[in-house]
Amino acid sequence: MRIGVFLIAAGSARRPPGQVLRDTVEAIVAAEEAGFDDAWIAEHHFMSYGVCPSAITLAAMALGRTERIGVGTAVSVLSTAHPVALAEQAAMLHHLSGGRFTLGVGRGGPWVDLEVFGADLDRWERGFPEALDLLCRALSEPSVAASGEFFRFREVAMVPSARMRPVVARASERTTRVAAERGLGMLLGMELDDAAKALILAEYADITPIDAPHMAAAVAFVGDSTKKTQDELRAQLPLWLEPGIAGYVRVDGQPRQPRDLDEYVNFLTRVHPVGDADHCVETLRTTHETTGLRHLILMVEGIGDHRRTLENIRRLGAEVLPRLRN
Repeated sequence: MRIGVFLIAAGSARRPPGQVLRDTVEAIVAAEEAGFDDAWIAEHHFMSYGVCPSAITLAAMALGRTERIGVGTAVSVLSTAHPVALAEQAAMLHHLSGGRFTLGVGRGGPWVDLEVFGADLDRWERGFPEALDLLCRALSEPSVAASGEFFRFREVAMVPSARMRPVVARASERTTRVAAERGLGMLLGMELDDAAKALILAEYADITPIDAPHMAAAVAFVGDSTKKTQDELRAQLPLWLEPGIAGYVRVDGQPRQPRDLDEYVNFLTRVHPVGDADHCVETLRTTHETTGLRHLILMVEGIGDHRRTLENIRRLGAEVLPRLRN
């Protein structure tokens, strides 16, 4: 199994955003020391849920501070970025890091980001396949041109060029089909249990026989007692989740669909590796056996305290990872 860390760079009233970003890089350095295979960085705009507005920029900083660990974006929002500009940045990091960088992209949501960055609901609703195809060409061909609905420009050379394949965040059945038709690996979210993950992967396999490099995110926190660890996480997660989620503002002025936070937190602590080392190992093995997934990325910041995040990374590296690789 390949195991990574997933870092949201969650905001906190106790830490200014600049400190959170520095702490996120420190956590990636700690993950490399602890033996994790890779680290994945989330991107959010105009909210405290995650204070990293450019996952690819933070990835560049992390790659410069590390030597072995892979670093990826989970994800760069394609609906508000130009695919060719994103491909140029990805190619730079690919060459500068010796191939340690992976670009993950997603459609994003109907948020105010679209308005701020000059996109619109049409591009969000219908433009993702076109943008993804353009990105894939820009990451695989020496030159690229476009004559689509959302992108039109003459042929230009890709300098530097790189042969890379992005990972796609799976947000709906439509995204499954988009990824499968292109043979791209998917990133499955924390809101899915093992049965839901297995069903999505089966749907993908029905569309294409390609064995793509899929992965899934999971909340992970290791402690001395499963009950105490789960109780603590249930108490701490809402402290940054609730104000963070409130930062999502729809561009069309419609109210955001509410989520039962207590139910969501209970779900996260119940189905993911939260507990003592034995429980974490068994939960991760079960996910692997049930879904066939060989790559999992663990969201390690759930307590919302940087010192505890570093402790969690080190304990997972010492008490959990070696048992998954035997």
